Amino acid sequence: MPELLAFFQVAEIPVVRQPLIVAVGLAYFAAVALIALWAARRTRTAEDFFVAGRSIGLVPFALAAMASTLSGFAFIGGPGLVYAIGMTAVFIILPASVTNTMGALVLGKRMRLLGELRGLVTVPDAIGARYRSTAAQGLSAAAILVGIIGYVATNVLALGIVVDALFGVGLGAGIWIGTAITLAYSASGGILAGIYTDVFQGLLMAVASAIVFVFALDSGGGLAAITRTIQAADPALLGPWGAGGAMMALSFFFVFAVGSLGQPQIAHKYYMLKEVRRLRWYPVLMTVSMLLAQLLFVGVGIAIKALVLRGEVPALARPDDATPQFLLAQVPVVVSALVFAGVAAAIMSTVNSFLSIGAAALTHDIPRALGRPVADRLRAGRLWTIVLSIAAAALAHASGLLVAFLGIFGYGLFASTLVPALAIGLNWEGATREGAIASISVGLVGTLALETLVWLKWIGIPQGATVSGLMLVLSLLAFFVVSRLTASRAAAQLDPDVRLVMDA
Repeated sequence: MPELLAFFQVAEIPVVRQPLIVAVGLAYFAAVALIALWAARRTRTAEDFFVAGRSIGLVPFALAAMASTLSGFAFIGGPGLVYAIGMTAVFIILPASVTNTMGALVLGKRMRLLGELRGLVTVPDAIGARYRSTAAQGLSAAAILVGIIGYVATNVLALGIVVDALFGVGLGAGIWIGTAITLAYSASGGILAGIYTDVFQGLLMAVASAIVFVFALDSGGGLAAITRTIQAADPALLGPWGAGGAMMALSFFFVFAVGSLGQPQIAHKYYMLKEVRRLRWYPVLMTVSMLLAQLLFVGVGIAIKALVLRGEVPALARPDDATPQFLLAQVPVVVSALVFAGVAAAIMSTVNSFLSIGAAALTHDIPRALGRPVADRLRAGRLWTIVLSIAAAALAHASGLLVAFLGIFGYGLFASTLVPALAIGLNWEGATREGAIASISVGLVGTLALETLVWLKWIGIPQGATVSGLMLVLSLLAFFVVSRLTASRAAAQLDPDVRLVMDA
């Protein structure tokens, strides 16, 4: 569906070039550089590079998880989607408290304990350990790499647009400048630099969102006035299901609630937590920080809709123009500077997380599955980070339909390939190696094939349904059916120490 492109790719932001905004942008990038230098001095081993030495406290852990989850969507795509389909878009963020609790209970403790017990550093590591299978580990790593290509390329493109908007250097130069800045701390300090950059970025995102939310309500005369304006012109937007209808709303809720358990940028961070017993506070911290950061998501979306309906702002050329137009017309320049920096912050958080995960897959998981382990993983990790960054920037520079297409199936691909094998597998002793490989294969091949066919309009799916939701269901069915058919092998495939972790 065309409106779903707002999740992954932002529209062109008008060039600002105001001295204050440029100054804030430069100060932000300087702060990121200082964090990178600090982290590089403390990154001495592969464990430091990939899992931050398992030394991250709960508060920075929660802020980093929030920052890497939201990316540019909370600032650009989200408000545009609220503008276009109203309350339907809210079902994306509605599961936040549920998903954070599920993540801590279902994955967090088990992955942290298993990581410490086995010395694991990647999400596919956990799958390989659970099923005693390098094949399952390698296949899940390949699936993650495919999804990462889309996520990194689209976010690098978005970052280039923001850099161009701040400094007027052109989109091509903006892509490479943004990539160079992100690469500087990703390759030198690894995930340790990423975590503490995410903490800085997460705080910036939360503050910017809260401030803009106040201006959003004020611009429309308050929430009651905004509601009356929208209901008078288009009551479906603020109805229980929004303009997208019940099917789309429930599909969003299902995919973003259950699918969150398969997002590697979150699951990978559980390895880094210093004290596993403090995970009980994670759902509260994560939920509060995410909801605070997403005030802008809803506030700007409904405010700009009301302003357009009243004729105070011209109709938007595209939904993704919602935030830029609102910032330029309704808030002081200092707030605009903060939000533009927040957009860059959100995007860089996501890019860094996925670069680290992709480098780990190429350095650790796939070589292990092929029986050719890498001797110097720290050096290889840094080299692969550089390669992935350059490849993503080149793909983003090419732009066009390919980048948008690659981004569309990223979230759904992670959900369909990782939720059954990882989230359910670490909680169900009846899961088998064959079931895991079947679900990962169905998720990977099925998502690629179905998204391609739908994108080319060779087939259609029911109105309001999503490919990601359908493939998650099919992957779950494959996992359970094949595991039941091979149930006699389950006990032999579960090592005693893994069973102990699952019972903890």
